[in-house]
Amino acid sequence: MQHPKKNIGRLALAGLLAVLAGAAQAHTGHGTHSLMEGLVHPFGADHVLAMVAVGIWSVSALPQGKAWWGPATFLLALVVGAFFGMVGVRPPYLEHAIALSVALFGVMLFASRMQIPPALGLSMIAAAASLHGLAHGAETPETGFAGYAVGFLLTTAVLHIGGVGLGLAIRRWRAERSGVVLGGLGAAFGVAGLYLFGQLAT
Repeated sequence: MQHPKKNIGRLALAGLLAVLAGAAQAHTGHGTHSLMEGLVHPFGADHVLAMVAVGIWSVSALPQGKAWWGPATFLLALVVGAFFGMVGVRPPYLEHAIALSVALFGVMLFASRMQIPPALGLSMIAAAASLHGLAHGAETPETGFAGYAVGFLLTTAVLHIGGVGLGLAIRRWRAERSGVVLGGLGAAFGVAGLYLFGQLAT
C-alpha cells in the first residue's frame, strides 16, 4: 500500500485536470454586478491556477516568513491593472497572454529551487497579475462595482491562501524531495497554461 504522501503529485495533477475540465476560460459566463458574482468570478481555470501557483511559489522561493510577499504583490498589481482595464486599456491578445501567464508560473515553480532573486520573481508576478486585472477591469459594471470588487478580491486572497497551504504541506511532508514535487507541479502548471492557450488559439 502506497503512503498517502507519495500521491501529492498525482493529486495535484488530478486537481488541475478537474479545474480545466470545469472551465476552459475564466472571463466568460459570470455576472459582474454583485458581491456574490464577484466571489464566484475568479473560479475560471486560468485565475485559479495562477492564484494557487503564486501561493506555492511564494512558500518555496521567498525567504522564510515572507511568503505573503507574492500574494500581496499579485493583489496590488491586480487592482492597478483593473483600474486601467476599467478606463478602457485592453491590449490585443490579452486572454492569450493570461493563459501563458499560467505557463510562466509553471516555469517559476519548476525553477523555484534554483534561488531566483525574489525581486525578479515578484516582478513576473506583478506583470502577470496586471494582465488578469486588465481583463477583469474591462468587465467592470456601471453599478455594483464595490460589491463585485470586494467579492473578487476575497476569493482571490482565499485561492492564494490555498496555494500557500499546499506549499507548506509540500515542505513539511516531503522536505527531502520537495524539489522533485515542485518540478512536477511546475511541469503540470506549464502544460495547463499551454492547454489553455491552445484552446484560445483554435
